[in-house]
Amino acid sequence: MKKRINVVGAVLTRGQTILAARRSSKMSLPDMWEFPGGKIEANETPEQALLRELDEELLCSAEIGALVETTEHEYDFGIVVLTTYYCSLIGEEPRLTEHSEIRWVKVAELDQLDWAPADIPAVVRVMKDFRE
Repeated sequence: MKKRINVVGAVLTRGQTILAARRSSKMSLPDMWEFPGGKIEANETPEQALLRELDEELLCSAEIGALVETTEHEYDFGIVVLTTYYCSLIGEEPRLTEHSEIRWVKVAELDQLDWAPADIPAVVRVMKDFRE
């Protein structure tokens, strides 16, 4: 049985744009796009993990809002259970530390990026939410 990996992702919004992060060539799923975030550690809530990951990965802080989506995707290395939340940036702009690129993308153009499979249902949901 494959290992289940619980992760969180931030759908950081700014008007009609969303922050997308491109995985570096040294990471699994190299060069694919994702919502920034990471693994939930023992004794952490998803929200605590998301705040910690944003601080570690992008040197920024955010206010966590509504749940976007929880999805499961089976990869070679395990089953990723990804929970994404809408977030609003507080203070400092996100800074690149481990991804190869970060960029604010118009919601209508999100589906033009090569997203990691686990993130795709959240991308679809965000695009639907912004159309309504």
